[in-house]
This record gives sequence, C-alpha cells and structure tokens, in this order.
Amino acid sequence: MGLTCGIIGLPNAGKSTLFNCLSQTKAQIAQYPFCTIDPNISVIPVPDERLTKLQNILKPNKIVPAHIEFIDIAGLVENAHQGEGLGNQFLGNILETDAIIHVIRCFDNSEVPHINEKLDPLRDKAIIDTELQLKDMEMVERRLQKYWKKAKAGDKEANKIVSILQEYKTWLGQGKNVRQMEKKEEHQQFVGDLQLLTDKPVLYVCNVDENRFKNSGNQLITQVEEMAEKEGSEVITLAGGIEEEIANLDDEEEKAMFLDELDIEEPVINRLIKASYHLLNLHTFFTIQSSEVKAWTFPEGINAPQAAGLIHTDFEKGFIKAEVIKFADFITYGSEHACREAGKATLHGKQYMVQDGDIIHFRFNV
Repeated sequence: MGLTCGIIGLPNAGKSTLFNCLSQTKAQIAQYPFCTIDPNISVIPVPDERLTKLQNILKPNKIVPAHIEFIDIAGLVENAHQGEGLGNQFLGNILETDAIIHVIRCFDNSEVPHINEKLDPLRDKAIIDTELQLKDMEMVERRLQKYWKKAKAGDKEANKIVSILQEYKTWLGQGKNVRQMEKKEEHQQFVGDLQLLTDKPVLYVCNVDENRFKNSGNQLITQVEEMAEKEGSEVITLAGGIEEEIANLDDEEEKAMFLDELDIEEPVINRLIKASYHLLNLHTFFTIQSSEVKAWTFPEGINAPQAAGLIHTDFEKGFIKAEVIKFADFITYGSEHACREAGKATLHGKQYMVQDGDIIHFRFNV
C-alpha cells in the first residue's frame, strides 16, 4: 500500500542502527552528526505467527508476508525549521511519511558523543517536538495567508478554513502536538491535506545499552513512558547494539540460543515492526492457493470489494461474493473443505467489512 514510517531523532540517538536491525542492510554509521543525509529506505516483512501456522498446515511452495516501509531520516537539531543542519530537507522527508518512529537516546557512551553533551531524554524529545511544531506553524500561517482575503470578502468556506487554522495556530503556539488535539470531521474535510508533522501518529523507541535493557525499572525509561502515556502513545525499549547482534546471526539455532541467554522470546525489533504496522492502522487478510499463502495489507474500515481491489482492480469491478473463513476456524478444522463442511465458510456481499485475520476467496466476473 506504500505506507511508510519515518525514523527520526537527534543525531547519534541510534536511528541508523535501528534501521540496520530492521532491514539487515548497512546504512552508514559514524560517531558524528549528519552521517545520514539522503534518507535510507527499506521495505520490511511484517512478522506474523499466523503465516507460520498456515504454512505448517498447508505446506505451500511460497509464503508472502505483509510489508511495511521504513525510512531512516537524518538527525534533526535545534533550529532545523530555519534550515539548521540541513533541517528543511530533513523536515521535508518527514512530511512524506505516514507515521513517525521517534528514537530517544537513553544510553551513555563516551565514544558516541551526545549532541547536547548531557543525557536527558525528555529534553531531547522536546527539541524534536519544538522543531516539528514550528514547521507546522509555518505551514498553518502560509495557508492562513491564502484564505484571509477570501474570508474577509465573505466567502463562507474560506471563513470556516480560517477558523480551523486559527485553532491549530493557537494549539501549536502553546507548544502542543496536533495529534493530541481533539478534532472534528470538519478539520479533516477542510485542512486534512496540510499533513501536519505533529499530527502524524508516533511510536517512541528508548534506545538503551545492555545494562539498562535488563533493568526494566530504569528511571530514564520510566520518564519516557510517563510522558508517552499522557500523549496516548506507545513506547518500546530496545538495546540497539543487542538487536544488531541478533540481526547479524544467520544461524537460527545460534540466534535462538542468544535470545534464550537474554531471556526474551523474540527480537524486540519484531515487536517494533508489528507496533509500527498497527500504528498505521493496518490489518491483514489472507488468500490461499494450492502453491501460495499470501498476506494482504488493508486499512481498517474497508469492505469486501475494496479488499478485492487490493489484489486486482478487476476483482473489485466484477465483485460478486466473498467467501470468508475466520483464521481461528481454519486452524481448528485444518482445511477450507473441512471449514465448509462445518459451516464455518460464510458468503458475504458488498457490505461486508473485512476483519483482521480473515481468509478470503473472492468470487468475481470480469
């Protein structure tokens, strides 16, 4: 679907290390600011235990997981909105994303200097917030200038747009992110195309060292978690160095032993990918053929013909019915045939709203 998560944070927070863990590619890493200038992009498969269960039952030749795109955006600095540190370019990269993964440094390492010398996660987070808010303020004021004259001339729609933009301006002027603002349908209707940076959903990642990772009660992590709870956002804690070691292990047995030593079931990076997928409000349905099981990504709230259209536009145009089997029923009965015999395969028309985990066979006529 082309939906993307942009990885942001201050320089040397661990963004490129995180990106490398996600993609198992090697973005350039160095102990100095602005090592990343052009954004690195990678399309990452979404870990899904349901695919493994379907594979074990069906033994297909091919498994195709859902995917999500990650962009490693260079570190922002104070006054980025004024172009400091190539800020305008970097802020433009964020504008093109659908959600934000905000990496916050929670580790001390003399070999990796902190851009502000002293470790302070909440201050670092506030610096990024301020830069994004100021950029949003610029976009709001630019839009206001466009509609002022029309509103003064009595244009009712322009008047509405100016009123909404004034709300945004006041909110941003108080140092608040737009995503926390209570918005009505008219906000999206009249100014949704602004794509304000602080309106994008955010997932916070506390990047810690190995010792802090093992100490879940760490004060720095607690500070970030308390802040995120007030915002209604999620926090994931990981040790970038450990995750990179795991990502570099090709032998699955060796990887399992390493995870066992750390007393974790799976790499934290897997949980981050899943959390990012849901941050974008994405879900998965499955199609089954004799040789292939495929996961399809869909946004919440689409009907059966729209889901069919994700496979091919002809499927949507010629949609007749959708035969749906719930994932849990398929696992219980073990095959499409058995599900049909048990009455667990149901036919639905155009109004059916697709659910996460549905196994669907579309009937269509071109």
